[in-house]
Parts: sequence; structure tokens; C-alpha cells
Amino acid sequence: MPLTLRVLSPDQSVFDGTADEVILPSTTGQMGILPGHVSILAALDTGVLRVREGKDWKAIALLGGFAEVEADEVTVLVNSAELGSRIDASQAAQDLAAAEQVAASFLGQPNSTEQVKAKQELARARARKQASSSTGAF
Repeated sequence: MPLTLRVLSPDQSVFDGTADEVILPSTTGQMGILPGHVSILAALDTGVLRVREGKDWKAIALLGGFAEVEADEVTVLVNSAELGSRIDASQAAQDLAAAEQVAASFLGQPNSTEQVKAKQELARARARKQASSSTGAF
């Protein structure tokens, strides 16, 4: 029996379907969800959610949020999300390079507001790049 997966952001339903396996980027590390998983509520970090349908894997870039697993239903509520298949890989690579340069420029300013924003943008760019280039199992 497959899982039902819903990935919702404030402005759209990013994914609504079934999955054989879901891997979530929780704040404590990667978390795999299979049918029959115990009920859980988990905080999500910026990263890549991976969905397996049969032998095929799909990637979704997430920008933090929460996931609830209950009776083979996985509901993911996030600030923002984007299907990897809809991300332009070359643009994502350029965005990552630019974010790395900006983050590097704040190395001498620990915990400044600008540094925190730069780190968040770097995590977002990294997630988008990873999701755009995911063509199979990781």
C-alpha cells in the first residue's frame, strides 16, 4: 500500500499523489518514510525532499517547514517548494555560485543580519541546484 504525499506551500499545492518512499530533509538529518511508518511530526530544514514512485525518483526543493506522518499519509507544509523538474539546472548553478560568493564575503562578520541572510540564500540555492540535477536515487 503506497503512501499519500501532499506538499503544500502558502500559495500552491506543489505535489499531491502517491509514493512508495519519501525522504525528508529534517532538521536532525535525512528521514526516510515507508508505508506503515509510525505517526510523527518533524521540523524540516531547507533541502531536498525525495519521492520514489516505483523505480523513479523525483526531487522537490524545500525551504523549511513541517511534515506530519499519520496512517500512511505524509503532509508537508513548507514556506516555499519547487519541483526539481521545473528548475533550470544552469540557472540554479549560476545562482549557487553567486550565493557562495556573497556568503564568503561575510566570513569576518559573525552573526550579522546580512550573514544570516546570505547563509539562508546559500542553503536555498544549494537545495535548488541539488533538486534540479536529481535524475535518480541519491
